Amino acid sequence: MSDVNRLYEEWLEKAVLCRKELSAMTEECKQEAFYKDLEFGTAGLRGVIGAGTDRLNIYTIGRVTDGLAKYLLAHKKLGAKVAVSYDSRLFSEEFARHTAAVLAARGIKAYITKELKPTPYLSFMVRRLGCDAGVMITASHNPAKFNGYKVYGSDGCQVTDKAASEILWFINDTKTFDVKAADFEKAVESGDIEFVDVTRDYLDSVYARSVGKNRKVSIVYTPLNGTGCDIVPQMFEERGFKDVAIVPEQARPDGNFPTCAYPNPEKSEALRLAIGLAADKGADVVIGTDPDADRIGVAVKTADGYRLITGNEMGVLLIDYIFTHMHGLPKSPVVVKTIVTTDLAARVAESYGAEVREVLTGFKYIGETIKKLESAGEGERFVFGYEESYGYLSGSYVRDKDAVVAAMLVAEMTADYLADGKTLADVLDGIYAKFGKYYHRTVSFAFEGVSGAKKMKEVLATLRNTPPADLDGLAVTSSIDYLTQTEFDLPKSNVLSYKASDGSKVIVRPSGTEPLIKVYITAATGGEARIDAILSQIKVFME
Repeated sequence: MSDVNRLYEEWLEKAVLCRKELSAMTEECKQEAFYKDLEFGTAGLRGVIGAGTDRLNIYTIGRVTDGLAKYLLAHKKLGAKVAVSYDSRLFSEEFARHTAAVLAARGIKAYITKELKPTPYLSFMVRRLGCDAGVMITASHNPAKFNGYKVYGSDGCQVTDKAASEILWFINDTKTFDVKAADFEKAVESGDIEFVDVTRDYLDSVYARSVGKNRKVSIVYTPLNGTGCDIVPQMFEERGFKDVAIVPEQARPDGNFPTCAYPNPEKSEALRLAIGLAADKGADVVIGTDPDADRIGVAVKTADGYRLITGNEMGVLLIDYIFTHMHGLPKSPVVVKTIVTTDLAARVAESYGAEVREVLTGFKYIGETIKKLESAGEGERFVFGYEESYGYLSGSYVRDKDAVVAAMLVAEMTADYLADGKTLADVLDGIYAKFGKYYHRTVSFAFEGVSGAKKMKEVLATLRNTPPADLDGLAVTSSIDYLTQTEFDLPKSNVLSYKASDGSKVIVRPSGTEPLIKVYITAATGGEARIDAILSQIKVFME
């Protein structure tokens, strides 16, 4: 009997909550569901909801949580505490409660939110309550069929590579159907599980990062049926933004995401309803947060309609705004960006005397940089961090990107510039006129299933062994393999970078959470036509 069939039969016998789905599986579905375990990495777990070892369900959640519990107990015999929260996705609350119940069965205190909260809120909880770890049930901005499980360390940052590897060892040492869970309600009664609410402290920490003074601005906001539904409107109200309309179809939590298949504010389709409402109202700005409210998308009213601001552009705007409007900037301020984020950010930040530090893709590396500064007694130097995928953080009260503080700053920035007779588009064009314009495009290539996983490895091996010699005719002058490089103070990572003589770049990396290879293309000259030409070159490797 094959491993797949053996596992399937075991699950059919023991996974009583999944038995109906298991009984209806075709042979192809069995292969996809059982050919491997859902992979645990520094981003935790992310996968399709369903029965099987390569799916997210109550049993895979239980196994990973038990592994996490054993890891914590190995490092802290008594008194371990874990913060738990969840987003609006299907089964998120059930998965969060099961997580708390498994922790309680191991004698670990679980603090859990009574209702859904943003991912940055979970990061804040960990720090505020002095927890040893945190778990956030979320798949961020992925389609409705996905859910996920993010693990945070005691510093409120997603766990490091080293910690993730050690947790994985304990997970692999855990048998799925041997995991015990406490009775949730009884554990609440005994105090082993405790409902908590730190909203007031969290919002006060957000407000401490306020920069602007004007509030006259018309806003259309959409939480995209996610966790921003209550906390972002509360922020707008408490900060004095009175003219705020919320997209009614997307105002309340709904894990089916009925209005857009891909609830990602990086995509124009996700903001379609918000822009339509804004056009009807004549609103000045559109703000959208993704389902776990760590990313933010923005569109600004112009004479030609609503202009979408890219993630790279918004980071540049916020850097420029903070450094020109914030009172009491620290000496030797630090801005942190990822290696795939626009070089324009560095040019703008450095023009204000800031030190710019580059880190690998993933906000945990920005969080680690904050921690290093604090360890050196220089925590106040951190001003701003961001990644091109629409994630921003001002201040160090959390260690993850935060769409709540970003929404506040965007609203303030828009209002302040409107008071000066300018839109965000006007300011951005002024920055381009001063520093030059870089063109960017991120393209994802999907590799689903068993055959896809094999193909991904082949593509990366080919790029590593026979890299492109030029980018659209201009010689590649710098080629970096971050798995083997030694010149940068960065962890080893499966990332490849190619830079041409004019400053144009291609960076290739597999997604840490999805079966994708992501390609980040920068054209320093030649505009969109150059992007198209470079993309055509890269597509050949993906075939």
